[in-house]
Amino acid sequence: MTSIPTLTTDRLILRAPAPKDVPAFATFYASDAARFVGGPLSEAETWRYQCQVIGHWSMRGYGRWMVTLKDDDAAIGLVGLHNPLDWPEPEVGWYIWSGTGKGYATEAGRAARDYAYDTLGWDTLVSMIVSGNDASVRVATQMGAVRVEDHHHPVHGAMEVYRHPGPQARA
Repeated sequence: MTSIPTLTTDRLILRAPAPKDVPAFATFYASDAARFVGGPLSEAETWRYQCQVIGHWSMRGYGRWMVTLKDDDAAIGLVGLHNPLDWPEPEVGWYIWSGTGKGYATEAGRAARDYAYDTLGWDTLVSMIVSGNDASVRVATQMGAVRVEDHHHPVHGAMEVYRHPGPQARA
């Protein structure tokens, strides 16, 4: 089992997913906001998905973190590194369901990207964004990513691919 590190930023903590996160995660996945990331899902389906998030750490040695505010351990999002078998390459992705519009996705996304470059030694990352998800496009571009080729995913359909600046040129 891979140990999941904790990352901190000025305002956020990125920590391992925990059972206590399921209700907030399930509320997000039951909402219309989840339409860009495979939702809506029932609470049981969300629980299974959270188990997949944890399992990704064991299978790949990296993954996604639950995001909390420094002064409150309640999960407000899921951000991190993702690379299932049907993905063209590793990505940094984000879902923020509480406190949107405050820059949390960008702040947490940068922390995850820095972890990929500085700890894992990666030299490239993409963000795969379902067409129409303008909020995620804004986060990617704020992080310095530029749109490159599109990708057609067999489940999610048309996805826009945004390439992030490498370790030496990151925003």
